[in-house]
Amino acid sequence: MISDQQTSELRESAKRASENAYCCYSRFSIGASVLTSSGKIYSGCNIENASYGLAICAERTAIFNAVSSGEREIVAVAIYTPTKKPTAPCGACRQVINEFGPEATIFCGCDGSASLQLRLDELLPSAFGPNDLA
Repeated sequence: MISDQQTSELRESAKRASENAYCCYSRFSIGASVLTSSGKIYSGCNIENASYGLAICAERTAIFNAVSSGEREIVAVAIYTPTKKPTAPCGACRQVINEFGPEATIFCGCDGSASLQLRLDELLPSAFGPNDLA
């Protein structure tokens, strides 16, 4: 169970991370944060590249920051976009979230009043993951 305080910290961390986005091509600054099973929060932003295929989403940056610090279990992900409506993670990010948090709660926030709170299995039903390889 994720506490209200953890949820608030996770969302705020995602919003702060968006300030570091390198998005000179899309001008769409995104921030994300992940809460791990150890209780730590890791953040990331989108990082674009002139070779568009080499860009990386904020969600994956945050997850890779957590994994590179030794974390392996994602409990929740918060995503912030500077939009009127919340934006859910792309398909690639959904698959990466599934690798480390198949039961993760996803919080999507924005500058508007709307928000989303979903479980990953709602966003990526019948996902393929590590347990399918056993």
